[in-house]
Amino acid sequence: MTTTVIDWVDIFTRPIYKQIVVDSLNYCIAKKGLKVYAWVIMSNHIHLIVSAEEGVLLENIMRDFKKFTSKKLFESMSEFSESRRVWLIKKFVFAGERIQRNSEFKIWKDGFHPIELNTNELMAQKMDYIHQNPVTDEIVILPEHYVYSSAVDYCGEKGLVQLTKLE
Repeated sequence: MTTTVIDWVDIFTRPIYKQIVVDSLNYCIAKKGLKVYAWVIMSNHIHLIVSAEEGVLLENIMRDFKKFTSKKLFESMSEFSESRRVWLIKKFVFAGERIQRNSEFKIWKDGFHPIELNTNELMAQKMDYIHQNPVTDEIVILPEHYVYSSAVDYCGEKGLVQLTKLE
């Protein structure tokens, strides 16, 4: 699944913002029944291969994840020494004003674009795509060198998010 920042705003250029996503994923894993198999945080979107524990609805986890991370990201923008603070806040407040729910601000686009991965080949293809994203964007040369990805977990090291490993 992919979830994207409104207007493709590059918010995840600073570690503080990426860490909010990492912490939130780990919370959802520990407390809400989320299972994460692969993930990557790019500058304006995240890709995840996830499922939910039996009896838990994935869409409820994702709703809570996006709501919580939105609040934390917005608070951090206001508190952190951010060179784009005024522009970011205006952008997200404007997006919030445009929606019918009359939100104070909006960071994530609606939805989370799930794709069912019902074969091993499809799973491998999507995992490779996720892990190659930072290489394709020329952030790193090797996927396992990107800190904000699960590629390192599949190379025998421990990454930032508590994964459910594929067997």
